[in-house]
Amino acid sequence: MIQYLHPNPLPSLIVHADWSTNPQKRIMARAVKNHKGSYTVKQPEMVGDLNSFFSRLKADVDPGGCILVGFDFPIGIPLTYARAAGLTSFLSALPKFGRKDWADFYLVAETPNQIHLKRPFYPNRAGSARRFHLLDGLGFDDLNSLFRLCEHGREGRRTACPLFWTLGPQQVGKAAISGWNEVLVPALGSDLEETERSHPLRIWPFSGSLQELLQTEALIVAETYPPEFYTHFKLNFKNPITGKPSGKRDQVVRASNAGILISIANILEIQLEPALRADLLSGFGPSQSGEDTFDAIIGLLGMLNILSGKRPFDDPDDFDIRHIEGWIFGQLRNQDHV
Repeated sequence: MIQYLHPNPLPSLIVHADWSTNPQKRIMARAVKNHKGSYTVKQPEMVGDLNSFFSRLKADVDPGGCILVGFDFPIGIPLTYARAAGLTSFLSALPKFGRKDWADFYLVAETPNQIHLKRPFYPNRAGSARRFHLLDGLGFDDLNSLFRLCEHGREGRRTACPLFWTLGPQQVGKAAISGWNEVLVPALGSDLEETERSHPLRIWPFSGSLQELLQTEALIVAETYPPEFYTHFKLNFKNPITGKPSGKRDQVVRASNAGILISIANILEIQLEPALRADLLSGFGPSQSGEDTFDAIIGLLGMLNILSGKRPFDDPDDFDIRHIEGWIFGQLRNQDHV
């Protein structure tokens, strides 16, 4: 359902984590709400130890407020796959993955003959692997069967990589394995063991509408995709010196977008820590981690833009999306609203 979110209540803490299978490239940006109700965006930092990740966030928030965390990894499974595997709910399936009958789920297939519905991730290494191997192993005829609705391309954003594909720079499979098995499942397990706890974990949109979840004392997790926010902010990825298309890996390109991002922060009436403002202007330096820090900030500003009510928000009421496939925070199904 397309709507503008009501600006109150707003989370006490908003976090965006740019994800990677490499712990050194997992960067998070945080926006902390003060007693006046405005936000300060902190200098980005490494996600750090996953076992203590959520507890560290909760320690910074007083009881009664909620926390919203955006993760740059898929949260949900393709509808075609779910039906073939006999799964009717992503939330109920998540604790099963990697256990008992699903013990091989996170074990990435080495060869095409190892692929099946309970071992869907492929390939473990480069070589002769092809996407049609994945189709054959899972019993599908159409490449579209590997995608969720929210992953299909549209104007201004190319189609994402299939969830179960684990090869190449665009692959998301191993990020999903890490995010589900190392972050979401342990946190959900803790919630089951402790019935009386502050900030119970809720995963949007499976756990309810965002507006409803924001009314609770919960830790809300949502899937994000920084390229979605690139289109919201109309970022320019041409090198300003050469005029040629480049990308976020180019420090000059990152720095050339600083003015746009600082202007957005001003419109949203949020404060940027001085060190962060300096880093924006420098394009986050020449380090390879600069692109990860850039995406962490883009994701956070994108979330703040929506939460402020400045941009329409799609809170899907479709049964299959809300129970099986999930949705990308900030993406609209009806692009006429963009």
